Amino acid sequence: FGFAAPNIQGMFGTPERFLGMVREGYKPVYRPREVEFRDIVELHGRPAQRVLIVGPDGRPVVAYYTMEQQPDGSWRHSRAERTRDRPFA
Repeated sequence: FGFAAPNIQGMFGTPERFLGMVREGYKPVYRPREVEFRDIVELHGRPAQRVLIVGPDGRPVVAYYTMEQQPDGSWRHSRAERTRDRPFA
């Protein structure tokens, strides 16, 4: 939750609500067996971190975390997307 952009934090309000969404909708992110940070790509006109996540069931998923630069110069993720052929759940 601390690495989420203000728009994401505002949507969920509390770390607990955010974690609940991750727990239910993004199981590999909640309990990954393995995480591998890959290259930075452009997605929707913004930089995005490509991440390979191996879920608790052993299935690999590629996720894209769109990054947004904050007024203080730091970067936070503003959106998460998974590849269409490899769903999170």
